[in-house]
Amino acid sequence: MQPKSHLWQILTPYLFLLPALLALGLTVFWPALQAFYLSFTRFGYDITQAPEWVGMANFRRLWTDHLFWQTLLQTLLYLVVVVPILVVAPLVLAILVNRKLPGITWFRAAYYTPVIISMVVAGIAWKWLYAETGLLNQLLALLGIIPRGEGIPWLTSPQLAIFSVMAVTVWKGLGYYMVIYLAGLQAIPAELYEAAAIDGSDGWRLHWDITLPLMKPYLLLVAVISAISATKVFEEIYIMTQGGPQNSSKTIVYYIYQKAFRELEMNYACALGLVLFLLILGLSILNLKLSHIRGRIE
Repeated sequence: MQPKSHLWQILTPYLFLLPALLALGLTVFWPALQAFYLSFTRFGYDITQAPEWVGMANFRRLWTDHLFWQTLLQTLLYLVVVVPILVVAPLVLAILVNRKLPGITWFRAAYYTPVIISMVVAGIAWKWLYAETGLLNQLLALLGIIPRGEGIPWLTSPQLAIFSVMAVTVWKGLGYYMVIYLAGLQAIPAELYEAAAIDGSDGWRLHWDITLPLMKPYLLLVAVISAISATKVFEEIYIMTQGGPQNSSKTIVYYIYQKAFRELEMNYACALGLVLFLLILGLSILNLKLSHIRGRIE
């Protein structure tokens, strides 16, 4: 009886996990395997027939696709601009609201409000704000920064469109990452700050000596999550610019959507998706390696 009871002890956790594993297998892993297979195939003129195996043909096409390289570079630009802001700015906000002041709960709720707003609603609202006769240009004209009647083409300029969308991504994510940092800040014992103050640290120097070293796991978490989110950005672009003007705000995820659902090139879209998966995997591994190296140095 002892071996049988021991076997049940081993199997019990996996039996509890089985329903979740089945759901993940049907909704995530199996579609992912199908997409991997389809990236090496091509549908003929009759899409009701089985796809034809073409090997690396889709990836050779991808190598010579200038629009793919443009969207990849724009995705990396999105990553380089948005991620540092979303790592630093929410930490500053979290430090500011991590105080016992009257009404501080309302400030936290105000900062978090953009997170709970639907991206569709937020995108439409920001599209109107960015319009050449919208509120933002009206305020700039009122302040004398731009001439009246000459609005800045925030979403219609190839040079400005992608940065305008980036601003919406930052605005939407500030509150979410602030809450993550706030949880970390509230776990730091107050005695550490008191001891550092006795040693002569005060103001922002106190946070440099105490907060940043103890918040490194949270900084890494936010860096990884925001990097993956920035790489997969889609809703903002779909709602606000549709990848334009002149493909200047098109990212790789929007390009995958365009190929798969507008041009019905599902096989080529799967090949693009595989490249995106490898890019996200590489970024995650790089973040983990860098954090491990910093930990060993310290």
